[in-house]
Amino acid sequence: MEKEDLSKLKIDKSVKTFRPAKRKKLIYWTVIILLIGIAGFLYFSGFISPSVPVETATISQIYPSQTLSQLNASGYVVAQRKAAVASKVTGRLVSLMVEEGSRVKEGQVIARLENEDAIAARDQAEANLKVAQANLKGAKAELEEASLMFNRDKQLIAKGVISRSQYDTSEARYLRTQASVAAAEAVVIASTAALRATHVAIEYTLIKAPFDAVVLTKSADIGDIVTPLGAAANAKAAVVTIADLRSLQVEADVSETNLALVKVNQPCEIQLDALPDSRFRGEVHAIVPTADRAKATIMVKIRFIDKDSRVLPEMRAKVSFLSRALKQEEEKPRTAVLKSAVINQNGKKTLFLIEGDRVVETSVTLGEPFGEMVEILEGAKAGDKVVDKPPKRLRNGSRIKIAEK
Repeated sequence: MEKEDLSKLKIDKSVKTFRPAKRKKLIYWTVIILLIGIAGFLYFSGFISPSVPVETATISQIYPSQTLSQLNASGYVVAQRKAAVASKVTGRLVSLMVEEGSRVKEGQVIARLENEDAIAARDQAEANLKVAQANLKGAKAELEEASLMFNRDKQLIAKGVISRSQYDTSEARYLRTQASVAAAEAVVIASTAALRATHVAIEYTLIKAPFDAVVLTKSADIGDIVTPLGAAANAKAAVVTIADLRSLQVEADVSETNLALVKVNQPCEIQLDALPDSRFRGEVHAIVPTADRAKATIMVKIRFIDKDSRVLPEMRAKVSFLSRALKQEEEKPRTAVLKSAVINQNGKKTLFLIEGDRVVETSVTLGEPFGEMVEILEGAKAGDKVVDKPPKRLRNGSRIKIAEK
C-alpha cells in the first residue's frame, strides 16, 4: 500500500459554512427590531405612552344674564299683602271650610262660630220691629181720625155751632195723635237699628276672607274658643293666616357698600332654591330707606314681572342685579365651556373629551362668547368633561392623569 501524501491535503476556503451562532444572532436582532417597531407604533398611537397630567373642565349650562350681573344678593320671598284672619267676637269654632293651601276669594266664608244666641236676638229684634210698625200704623189711623174731627170742629166753631171747650178738646186730641205718630216712627227706627245690629252680630260669627288669597297656616280647629284678645289659656286669636300671592316680592339684603349699584326699576333675575332650573324676571320695586345696624345692610324689594303659581312665600331666593334688561333670546340657557379648553387644529375648533383615562379629540361648532366661556352649538353636550388648557403633546387617545389642584 502506498502511503498518502498528507501535505497535499488543503481546506477549500471558497466554500462558506453557516455557523449556528451567527444564525441565532440574526434571529435575536430581528426580534429586537420587530419589538422596537411595535413599541414605537404603540407609543405614537398612545397605547403605551406615559399618562399626561391635565386639568379638567365641565361643559355646563349657563345663562347670558351671568355676564350682565353687577351684584348678587340673597333673601326670601315675602307676601306684601298678608293677614291673620280672626273674629271680632268671642265664640266656639263650629265650622272650618278651608285648610292649608286652599285658595279663597274676597268675602268667602272661611269659618263659623256658634251663633244661636245671635240668631235668637235677631228673631226678637224682628218681632219688636213688627210690633213697632203695627203701633205706628195704629197711631197714623188715630191721627187721621183726629185730623178730620179737628178740621170739622174748626169750621163749626167759626159758625158758632160748637162750644170753645169742645174745639179745644178736638185740637188737643189732634196734637196728641201727632206726637204718638212721631213716637211710633222713632220706635220703628230704633227697632230697625236693633235688628241691623243683630245682623252685624251674626256676621261677626262668620269669618270671611278680606281679599283673594291662599291659606298659609291654620291656627285653630273645630271646638276651639276664638277670641279677639286671646286672653284665655286655650283661646285662639287667629283662625288662619292668608297671603295674596299676587303681591309676592323678594326681600334681599344688600350691603351698604354696594348700594350704589342698585336703583329703582333696575332689571333683575331671580333664582329660587326650590326651583333651581328656572329663572324669573324681576325688577327693583323699592329700596327701604333704613339700614340694619347689626348687619350693615339695606333691604331691597324686588317684584316678579311674570307670575308663577310655583312661587310660594318664605322660599329662599338669589337675586342678580343686571346692567340691562335681558333680550328674549337671552332668557334661555346656553351650553358653554371655558375658552381655554378649545384649541385650533387646522382651522377647526376642537376639544379633548375625557372618556375614562383617555381623551378623544372632538370637533365642535362654537357660538357667542360669554366672558371666559364660549357657547357650544354642536359637538358636545352639557355635563361632558373636557381637558382645560390642553398640553401640546396631548394627542387623540392619549392616556391622561388628572392633575391635583
